[in-house]
Amino acid sequence: MEQSKKTKVPLFKVPTPHSIIKQALTITKNPFPWVKAFSAGIAAFLPVFIGLLFGNIQYGLLAGMGSFTYLYVFSVPYAQRAKKLFSVVLGITFVVALGSISAPYPLISAILMGMIGAFVVFVFGALRIPGPSAIFFILVFAMTTGMPVHPELALLRASLPFLGGALSMLIAMLGWFFNPHGPEVRVVQRVYRELATFLDSVGTDTFHQARHRTLLAMKEAEDTLAAGYIPWRVTELFKRLYVVNNHASIIYMYINEHFAKQSSKIPSELSASVRKLANSLDPNHESDVEKILQPEQMDNATARLFSIIYDADAVLNEPNSKINQVIRISKPSLKTIFLGAFDKNSIVFITSLRYGVILTIAAIVAYLFEFQRAYWVPLSCAAVISGATIVSTYHRAIQRLIGTIVGILIASFVLWFEPEGLLIAFLIFLLTFITELFIVRNYALAALFFTPNALIMAESTSLGHSFSYFASARIVDVIIGSMIGLIGVLFVGRRSASSRLPHLISKTIRSQAQFLYLLFSEKESGLTALKTKEQLKMQTNLTNLKTIYSTALGEIPINKQAVDYYWPVIFCIEQLSYLLEACPKSSKCPVLSDENLAQLLLVFESMATATNRFQPPAKKYIPKIEGFSSIEKEITLLQNALLMKEKISV
Repeated sequence: MEQSKKTKVPLFKVPTPHSIIKQALTITKNPFPWVKAFSAGIAAFLPVFIGLLFGNIQYGLLAGMGSFTYLYVFSVPYAQRAKKLFSVVLGITFVVALGSISAPYPLISAILMGMIGAFVVFVFGALRIPGPSAIFFILVFAMTTGMPVHPELALLRASLPFLGGALSMLIAMLGWFFNPHGPEVRVVQRVYRELATFLDSVGTDTFHQARHRTLLAMKEAEDTLAAGYIPWRVTELFKRLYVVNNHASIIYMYINEHFAKQSSKIPSELSASVRKLANSLDPNHESDVEKILQPEQMDNATARLFSIIYDADAVLNEPNSKINQVIRISKPSLKTIFLGAFDKNSIVFITSLRYGVILTIAAIVAYLFEFQRAYWVPLSCAAVISGATIVSTYHRAIQRLIGTIVGILIASFVLWFEPEGLLIAFLIFLLTFITELFIVRNYALAALFFTPNALIMAESTSLGHSFSYFASARIVDVIIGSMIGLIGVLFVGRRSASSRLPHLISKTIRSQAQFLYLLFSEKESGLTALKTKEQLKMQTNLTNLKTIYSTALGEIPINKQAVDYYWPVIFCIEQLSYLLEACPKSSKCPVLSDENLAQLLLVFESMATATNRFQPPAKKYIPKIEGFSSIEKEITLLQNALLMKEKISV
């Protein structure tokens, strides 16, 4: 099988206690996010400082809870960032009000905490939003319930974090004034750099790996452009990026069609030209410095590829008045996304339900046994179960314990000096800055500084309790909360992901068949296959499938046989989905005969049915698709990958 020869299948090792501890303490080499860390520190500092200016540091610290909004900032288009951050501000405001009202009723607070956690995890999972998910909503709610009980102050307490969150949002959006399409430019640049590497891989053993990386980059670019699209405000730069990104799909399809089986390398001038195109996307780039390179000798296929690359270069240099292509952004509605995630086989739904149940149990245990600081138990539990998989949950528990214990020592040293006023504001800035700086390297390192930061904020907003009283219970609370989280994750749906893989694979294959039928059958005049329910259904199923497979990789015990087998299958499914979506962009799809269409549908249904029954499919004839041999080849590879099936227990 060609796929098995050229695509390296990863080997998965069963995690051992030693390897889990080692992985949890591993320091990654991710670059420090200096700008984000400094901005997060400023966002946390300003509300406290403003409170000091008005003579009320308590109000400043309350407003500082809204500064957690900045921790949800990631490199996404500013249009998406604004919507996301405003939702976070509203969410934090709501949970503060809810926490103030429910504080007199511990059992109700415990149930509400679980509901908040489940809801936020579901929304973040369904929308595939990167970031800390529910943890800061739970932190704010928990800290609010730990304040002096005054339900009548709910409106005042909620309004202050709203103002702090609005200030954080303003800081996060400052980049829009200087580079409004920065995230979109960077992601399209990455596409062309991956395309250049893809061209270099032609005729080598790295071809399939480079092809997969390019596909992932193009999918990311499409999602980013879709997120940054504002129908009533389409700038000339956005139009240009959209057209250039579409050209990347054409280049990718052409390489797949004509160079997949080539044993020799192609002229290096082609990849060099594509890299120059990537550099040209930089707004500060001087267009007359780098010129597109032309190979001295070319065969017909290479000459045609150079012509396609030259067309992309022409788009970059055309005047704005000529960039008039109609933008067709294909993305599912919120209703479609949430309905797709709200399914008994959706790992997003299962994870959010599990998160809410375990968190509620932790909160009830904490309140029933009347711990000194009851809310730290569910808070620690929430941090632990935030891991996407069981292995990452173990990592979080280890990191949380070590980071918190050392963090308490740091907090003890800091609070021994009894800081007040401006010093408190500066400490919050410093600790927030260092936390965001190290979170990309290791969660335990971040916890070293996040813990004293939380202690300072909680101690300053809680009256009548000494630090020794507060800190003495902290370690016990963290240990109990972490243990509840670990036990809960182990006993609630520990094999839920791998057991659902066959069903999701079958479902995705069937949705691909429906979209393929729409592409290659006779369509009504003016009807396009883009932005149809068939395409959106295929996208939703593929997203759910990839999420479930990623979760299955972290299960304990891991079903090694299943994840090894399904990797090339999912690889082929993902490649095929992109080729089908790119088909109407590159050229007009041919109309296949009824016999060929029927045969293709039979092939897909055979694969889907066999997978659902844990059996290898019968090998079927795959008819030719004129002009799209890469789709035909990918269907063949998918069938061959499924034929490699042995008896697998899932």
